[in-house]
Amino acid sequence: MKILIVGNGARESAIAMKLKSDNRITKMYFAKGNASTDSLGQNVYDDSVEGLRDFAIKERIDLTIVGPEAPLVDGIVDEFKKHNLKIFGPRKRTAELEGSKAFSKKFMQTHNIKTANAVVFDAYQEAIDYVRSQEFPLVIKASGLAGGKGVVIADDLEEAEATIHRFMIERVFGDAGIQLVIEEYLRGFETSIIAFSNGEKLFPCIPVKDYKKAGSGDTGPNTGGMGSVAPSPEFTAEHQKDFEENILKPTLEGLQAYNIRFKGFIFFGLMVTANGTYLLEYNMRLGDPETQVIMALMENILFDVIMDCLEGNDIDLKFSDKKAVCLVMCSGGYPRQIETGFEIRNTEKVHQSQVLFAGAKMRGDRIYTSGGRVLSLVATGDSYEEASKKVYEDARVIHYDYEYYREDIGKF
Repeated sequence: MKILIVGNGARESAIAMKLKSDNRITKMYFAKGNASTDSLGQNVYDDSVEGLRDFAIKERIDLTIVGPEAPLVDGIVDEFKKHNLKIFGPRKRTAELEGSKAFSKKFMQTHNIKTANAVVFDAYQEAIDYVRSQEFPLVIKASGLAGGKGVVIADDLEEAEATIHRFMIERVFGDAGIQLVIEEYLRGFETSIIAFSNGEKLFPCIPVKDYKKAGSGDTGPNTGGMGSVAPSPEFTAEHQKDFEENILKPTLEGLQAYNIRFKGFIFFGLMVTANGTYLLEYNMRLGDPETQVIMALMENILFDVIMDCLEGNDIDLKFSDKKAVCLVMCSGGYPRQIETGFEIRNTEKVHQSQVLFAGAKMRGDRIYTSGGRVLSLVATGDSYEEASKKVYEDARVIHYDYEYYREDIGKF
């Protein structure tokens, strides 16, 4: 059995580590991969939809798993299915639930899914006029894909106007920011829930707490994620019930009403307030760094779960009752200006955590930084304190120039 995993982050490293012990899998390929996947299989350096299609045909790939959002929005699943290639993920039409925040907000409103009040704007001046009449803070989102960085919480009118100008006029995220979603600010705590879809039903994993801000104490700019904890310590059984009744159920009904029956992952980004659980966004794939802690606690055989979903079977997800903590080590300056190309030292001395590389590449027998989020350290324990202690002790062993990480992941 040959597996192709699309993506080069720690998420893809976590998927590969989960699959590596399955003796039915004879070889794993990764596009474009990283320093972890380089040791688990073979990295492939053409990650275009057409290139991956041709590679999958040539190598007779038995299953492709898509990690990041861009290939899904670009239609990789549609292209693979044209050639009868087995792939786990949604078609391009369904991926628009992530690719367009404007489309997903309309979907939520149409199907009475509990979400923040919002207005969509295509014109710069209309957006400016709107924020001048609103109370603050406000949430301003680039509608398109912006690598997890296209959301700003504007605390005042000056910041709101500057953000709209950056997104719509300066085009800091290219075409992703030419349409905006401006919504009310919800005060509470965020939780991520990822579900498997078998085409008819959704099967949620345990809730995860993700740390999005760059600095300790939730300060600084939004990032792709600085760490995660599972299960989320703040998310109660009452919150779960609210999610299932007011978000999960109407989402499934909405998908069926649109005749969308995809087989893949769906990610619910939630905000839990004093008034209940609200949906902030959909992602149509596994989250990063949520995947790292989910894979650490999942007791099912991942390959079997995916194959059951592809065949339309129900699944019974099982998770350890331990706690998992993921610490993301970054390049200094992330998510803004960074420098890369520095050797990563002492990873062989890590003994309590699993090292999952992301922005890191092999050069000969050495590993060098190549991106903003360099690696994830993942550990489990009987308590959050135990798991957190493990990842921080190991983080202090690893060294590279301009290394940076938050000091409060898993510490409550």
